Amino acid sequence: MTDAAPTAYTRTVRGSGPGLLLAHGAGGGIEANYGPLLEGLATRHTVVGVDYPGSGRTPAAPTALELDELADQLVGAADAAGLDTFALCGYSLGGPVAIRAAVRHPGRVTALVLSAAFARLDTRTDLAAAIWQQLYESGQHVLLAQYLTHLAVSTPVLNTLTPAQVRGGAEQTAAALPTGTGAQVDLVRRVDVRADLGALDVPTLVVVTTADPLIPAALQRELAAAVPGARTAELATGHLPFLEQPQRWLELITGFPGRRGAGADGRGRGRAGTGPPAAAPVRTPHVRSNAEPMPRDERSGLPL
Repeated sequence: MTDAAPTAYTRTVRGSGPGLLLAHGAGGGIEANYGPLLEGLATRHTVVGVDYPGSGRTPAAPTALELDELADQLVGAADAAGLDTFALCGYSLGGPVAIRAAVRHPGRVTALVLSAAFARLDTRTDLAAAIWQQLYESGQHVLLAQYLTHLAVSTPVLNTLTPAQVRGGAEQTAAALPTGTGAQVDLVRRVDVRADLGALDVPTLVVVTTADPLIPAALQRELAAAVPGARTAELATGHLPFLEQPQRWLELITGFPGRRGAGADGRGRGRAGTGPPAAAPVRTPHVRSNAEPMPRDERSGLPL
């Protein structure tokens, strides 16, 4: 079900079971970033997410976005769904959102799964985000869609497409860019949650997208190294695991074994566990080959 009150963040709630909160990436949305996984996640969990201002049906914000506000809105959606405890799943910008939510609401989080995420940007990635923001704000949306395809799709998968297919998909994507793209990318450029990482005391899995041209694997591993006891899993995709390897990404999220105990319905406070052992990599067996077609986002034609 969806709550689309004009003055509130749009909320998505599906399924039943222990709570699982989803935080999406910049220029994305809950459906855009988690759509292929939602049915699978909802078979085991009460899945709750919010669309940031200017994404989905949430109105654009009149002022700059702040990480604390996004984190609190996500936890507020859990409150509205009757969830006392929950795991947090953050993708890309959603990683820092999930981290901040865990720090601001201690005792309620049973686990963190952070995918293609970062604690801060390096100079190269900030430059990429600056170009992204400038192309959006200048109205060069087809060029932006092409640029993001180059940045977000892994090389093997991108090379399964012809230049004409990329151009056609970019034209469709350009017409569907969220109105909040500029503000969300502006937040990406200001994010720095390194000071939060040492305070995390919940089981944490960092899913490293190893073929990611946008958020380099080195930044993702830097995040993992700073979280006490964090585990890592490698996923051989670009920045879009929901399109390149959605089934394997779903398996990593639902199969993370280090969660703290929670009530069967997710509505009772869980008993704290010992957490996972440190830095034990979980290897993924499948790498998409050039012969496999890239899935398409039917809403926009390209994965953004």
